[in-house]
Amino acid sequence: MSAKQFLQASFVNKMKEILRENEIKPTFIEIEITESALMKDEQPIVDALKVIKEMGVFLSIDDFGTGYSSLQYLKTFKLDALKIDRSFIKDLPQDKALTKMIISLARKLKLKVIAEGVETHEQHTWLLNSGCHQAQGYLYSKPLGASDIEYILNE
Repeated sequence: MSAKQFLQASFVNKMKEILRENEIKPTFIEIEITESALMKDEQPIVDALKVIKEMGVFLSIDDFGTGYSSLQYLKTFKLDALKIDRSFIKDLPQDKALTKMIISLARKLKLKVIAEGVETHEQHTWLLNSGCHQAQGYLYSKPLGASDIEYILNE
């Protein structure tokens, strides 16, 4: 979700309405917000995230490590996960210091850790052995359209 969406007064109510109309439990939904959007520290974003979290929606920071990081928001927003930006993954396992630090920080804060941009088996193995919970990237699948995903799920 973009910061602009969170700034819309009707955003939270629209989300509640969509979930209710489609009979979707909030716990089945994950919302990603970029680190740079969190850094805006605007009250409507803070308020919307609080309500969404109280609904039971899973919240994660996307592209972690690429913005002007303030560790305070990890505490303020009661997040569930950090998604490590692919720029930290691309040179694994050779250049691992920052990625290892991010994984350690997230685990100490009891956050799920998700790596973005995993393209090699070496990256996958290193991340798994370093305590990363999940990964996404071309190693697993290229981006798929809704019809392709539906086909895979129905197999």
